[in-house]
Amino acid sequence: MPALDIMWVSFYCIGFLIISVGLIYLARNKVSNGFLRTIVNLIAYILFGLGTFLMVLIVATWPA
Repeated sequence: MPALDIMWVSFYCIGFLIISVGLIYLARNKVSNGFLRTIVNLIAYILFGLGTFLMVLIVATWPA
């Protein structure tokens, strides 16, 4: 994979992590509906897991 593609994937990972932090803040402080809070938390944790996994994958395998 070319270096510029890896750069864009890492930017997406950083974006996923930032969005997940915002969603967790939103779910804990702004959303009062229990079902909606669960959905927002689930989306946030999925984005966090995906961003973390891809970032670790990029860092571990990039120079190869």
